Amino acid sequence: MADSKHQGTLGAAYAAKRPEEVAALYDRWSQTYDADMSAAGYRHPTICLALLTRHLPRGSAPLLDAGAGTGLIGEWLDIAGYPQVEALDISQGMLDQAARKGVYSALHCLALGGHLPFADDAYAGVISAGVFTSGHVGVEGLDELIRICRPDGIIVLTVKNSLWDQGFATRVAELEAQGLVTRVEETRPYVSMPGEADTVPSRGLALRVT
Repeated sequence: MADSKHQGTLGAAYAAKRPEEVAALYDRWSQTYDADMSAAGYRHPTICLALLTRHLPRGSAPLLDAGAGTGLIGEWLDIAGYPQVEALDISQGMLDQAARKGVYSALHCLALGGHLPFADDAYAGVISAGVFTSGHVGVEGLDELIRICRPDGIIVLTVKNSLWDQGFATRVAELEAQGLVTRVEETRPYVSMPGEADTVPSRGLALRVT
């Protein structure tokens, strides 16, 4: 049942046209999200955590979990030794669940894709799992993450292949050519949830801000 439910809800989120639609869908899903995604074998948080710990020293602070949802990654970052992590999500319902875990130093109910109310170079690292995907955030959200991440900081994100092929890869190459980021790791494409209805793969990416 959980797998069927997550496919239906996630499909609706992918099809959403406006940020407020996405927020409302995740608000409704927040109570069962952790259990549903665990049952579906959701891979993005684990892959992002592995990439971050390989390239950003333990104890680096502060970090921003951009698209934190219910705080799946926040819990693991706390265990792995990153002591100060802030959460950002478009859904207040998801943030309410994240707050109960007691691992975030601040919670921001904001949408990615436009200007963020954070100072330049505010964060030592940014992690964003499952956000750059259909119906959520496109390449327009990347430049702001770079702006708020300090030099030598790490940005870890997952990108759905459809977005990668529709301009994301080109934008990353432009940013590298401009000397703004260095691509330190890129995974091979993988399916984020085994057996999911939408089988378009994603990839994990680690960028160092220069």
